[in-house]
Amino acid sequence: MDFKEIFKQRILRGLVRRFNNLKIAAMARQVAKRESQPSGFPVVLFKASTGIDDLSWNSGFHLLASWALRLKGIPVAYFACNTGMSKCVLGTNRDHPHKDMPCKSCVYQSKTLYDSVRQFEGSKVRTSSVEWFDYQRDEQLELTIQNLSVQQLMNFEWRKIPLGNLCLPGLRWILRIHHLNDDENTRYLLREYILSAWNVARKFSKFLDEVKPRAVVVFNGQFFPEATARYIAQKRGIRVITHEVGLQPASAFFTDGEATAYPIHIPDEFELNEEQNAKLDAYLARRFQGDFTMAGIKFWADMKGLDESFLQKAAEFKQIVPIFTNVIFDTSQPHANTVFEDMFDWLDLTLDVIRQHRETLFVVRAHPDELRVRKSSRETVEGWVTSHNVQKEPNVIFVGSKESLSSYELIQKSKFVMVYNSTIGLEASIMGAAVLCAGKARFTQYPTVFFPQTIEDVRRKMKEFLDAEKIEVPLEFKRNARRFLYYQLFRTSLPFGDFLVPSVRTTQTRLKSFELDELMEADAVKVILNGVLDGREFLLKE
Repeated sequence: MDFKEIFKQRILRGLVRRFNNLKIAAMARQVAKRESQPSGFPVVLFKASTGIDDLSWNSGFHLLASWALRLKGIPVAYFACNTGMSKCVLGTNRDHPHKDMPCKSCVYQSKTLYDSVRQFEGSKVRTSSVEWFDYQRDEQLELTIQNLSVQQLMNFEWRKIPLGNLCLPGLRWILRIHHLNDDENTRYLLREYILSAWNVARKFSKFLDEVKPRAVVVFNGQFFPEATARYIAQKRGIRVITHEVGLQPASAFFTDGEATAYPIHIPDEFELNEEQNAKLDAYLARRFQGDFTMAGIKFWADMKGLDESFLQKAAEFKQIVPIFTNVIFDTSQPHANTVFEDMFDWLDLTLDVIRQHRETLFVVRAHPDELRVRKSSRETVEGWVTSHNVQKEPNVIFVGSKESLSSYELIQKSKFVMVYNSTIGLEASIMGAAVLCAGKARFTQYPTVFFPQTIEDVRRKMKEFLDAEKIEVPLEFKRNARRFLYYQLFRTSLPFGDFLVPSVRTTQTRLKSFELDELMEADAVKVILNGVLDGREFLLKE
């Protein structure tokens, strides 16, 4: 993209943002006028880690859910950042850690969202309000952590709050690495995150004391601002709900658990009927052709089949085993690494087995998100392949993240499939393949794949599968995989397409024109209201 095109895109984004904010402000004023006398204990909403310069999808879900609560007569207490952190995750420049934060743009965006909401003043009057928290540096804490190593900072606790641990997922995410270097830039960021998390903890604790909410709703719950708020609330016995982008386009996922772990309760007796099976098969048919998006990104617009050179190479071997990897900032989430320390630890073990089984062609597949613009990983599978000379192994083919080779055709020709925690493992199970999983995934909460629980058991199962004449896959794996995916797609993905539409960047959104009565009648909104207020499951009705 040349300079003129970049300039045009910036101008377009600026105009779209301004128009969108005007629309949001106008709708917010309508909500304030329609808001009846609130009653009962309020619901707290907090999202400091989504949408720094425009309306992100999760900011959109946050906004619409809060409007619905207010229109229902439930007071909403917004906890909002007003330069309240020395460093936040999205504002961090990983190449220049000391660079100033983009607070002005971020606060402007937030103030647009909370237009016409009164300032919280510690009053016991149950009306919707917003508490703007600022930053107050704790000199005692700063001196305490000043000379700590990265490892010491990672394990650091202050006033019985595990601040280091709460800050780790966000730091690894923004740096796009799992193994943190013990250099000054990394120490600096982790120190500032810890100081900022402590500020959030103090301000949010005081806020909870005064508000006494019935529930707290936060984005994601993994980045340190929301993770700290979630920790503080749960320690007080307050119910915390987290939300994330759903599996369907323009959809949200709300849960009482960890949104990134995607906890789903599927009744034992639930079976897909003929209509539901057809609905799922139609989705899978599109997916297998590469017709899908993830968080607004379409990765494989031109998915290609296995070419002649690949087939000729494969013909030289007894069997094919694909190894599907994931992006490091997804595998770095705390709940993923229950067997191995991290994905690269698993790959190291896998390489040992590869060298012992020259009769097998192993296809190492990098995740398409690994080199995404503005989100490219610094600790990559391609880097691991290069550093370990994997490309020199005669029985290995490496498929880079930018190659659009069809993973589904590869699965069809494979003896079994290896994954860390990628969704391709769930789809492979649906296709009837034997799947050997090494990391905790969304779908491993049900029997859908082979998931050994120790490193040695993973090694043993790999060798067993490689040597076996035939691998027997339990019938329940395919059944559970279909049931789980159906629930993800059609029960837990709450649709907001009537109110939100992709913006100039598809990872961001803008508000559509609609009436507030339409919002209150939406199925997604009814599910969220019932879930937040009555403790029901956040599931769409059939």
